[in-house]
Amino acid sequence: MTSFILLAATSTENLDNYFRVLVLAVVAVIFGCLPLVIARLLRPKKLGEIKQAAFECGLESKGDPWVQFKIQYYVYALAFVIFDVEVIFLYPWAVAFGDVGMGGFIAMAIFIFLLAESLVYLWLKGILSWK
Repeated sequence: MTSFILLAATSTENLDNYFRVLVLAVVAVIFGCLPLVIARLLRPKKLGEIKQAAFECGLESKGDPWVQFKIQYYVYALAFVIFDVEVIFLYPWAVAFGDVGMGGFIAMAIFIFLLAESLVYLWLKGILSWK
């Protein structure tokens, strides 16, 4: 009998926790959407050629706004993001270096080897050379 009461109390506490998370999620969605709805209701509804024109630092726009970029710039950005995110994993490892043991050291050594291998691959393919 006591185990049933304990189980019922635990179940009620769990439902209470889920309810709190649900309330927090609803408040977060309302908090994010309410300014968008208010802005849509209060915005001026008059659209014209001047309002639709591209704005360039207060100066008259010159030329076509569609400019082609070299794909190489995107490759630089992608390589930077990949290495930046991977380096983020090095910080917690460096902080806990004394506690990770030999398994953690071997895992991070493999990880660093893969980073170095991908850097060498990019270098040999000529992607890192600025043209």
